[in-house]
Amino acid sequence: MARTAKATQTLIELFLDMLAAERGARENTLAAYRSDLSDFADHAAGSGATVAKASTDDIRGYLGALNARGFQATSVARKLSAIRQLYRFLYLEGHRKDDPAAVLEGPKRGRSIPRVLSIAQVDRLLECARDAISEESSDAAERLRSARLNCLLEVLYATGLRVSELVALPSSAARRDQRMLVVKGKGGKERMVPLNNAAKQAMADYLSLRKSAKHDESKWLFPSFGESGHLTRQHFARELKSLAALAGLKASQISPHVLRHAFASHLLQNGADLRAVQTLLGHADISTTQIYTHVLEERLKSLVRDLHPLADDS
Repeated sequence: MARTAKATQTLIELFLDMLAAERGARENTLAAYRSDLSDFADHAAGSGATVAKASTDDIRGYLGALNARGFQATSVARKLSAIRQLYRFLYLEGHRKDDPAAVLEGPKRGRSIPRVLSIAQVDRLLECARDAISEESSDAAERLRSARLNCLLEVLYATGLRVSELVALPSSAARRDQRMLVVKGKGGKERMVPLNNAAKQAMADYLSLRKSAKHDESKWLFPSFGESGHLTRQHFARELKSLAALAGLKASQISPHVLRHAFASHLLQNGADLRAVQTLLGHADISTTQIYTHVLEERLKSLVRDLHPLADDS
């Protein structure tokens, strides 16, 4: 039994090594794949099968067990995707003579519309962040934290960066003459995103306070004393929710990812092309960006209503 479990783990780790080496998968991605595949391996072992010898029916049985355990369609589809990729890898590498997952179809999924803040709500959030910097009751350390949060918000809303990309920006991103950010995204792919004046000013104000506090030696734009050396996503998310409460917004509806959605949706509302938004967001596939098509549909309806000569005048 122990030998079988070890052989199964070896196959999974070979697959994960390929993801890291050939696709540039990050540790969080690898951890998610490892978790999903280990769950499948445990179920297979409990049914008297192994990853190396599992059949299509074994995989179907696992999907049925997931439904019985109350997993949503999105979660089942994600786990099936991991299993498909594993078996395709094992087949291509000669570890199996067949691909038992190739014929399986995933559960039907409705594409959910992302939660989006209005432009007025984002303005309120940014105004609250700016006001916190100038509060007379704040000490130097508190003003620095407020300036950091304001900088994070301005840059996030100006660029639509993933939160992992944002908190890991190097100090060089805030150069005085900087007009574009070079961002290393998923899979190590680089892209360029423009900076607006508000974001550049927020960076300058934050760096000025950081220099006064003698924290200017870090290579990170948002340094911390944690293991990574920079601010964590979780810390930023907590600060953002606290700010949302101060701004009179529901903290449960605010997150860094919601602001990324706001960036994309507001661009499309104001006439941006979907392909341009795809490039700015760093989406490898246009289908990922198409979650925002509801914004385009509303804009097209408005155009017809307001500009078509036969539109109803009422």
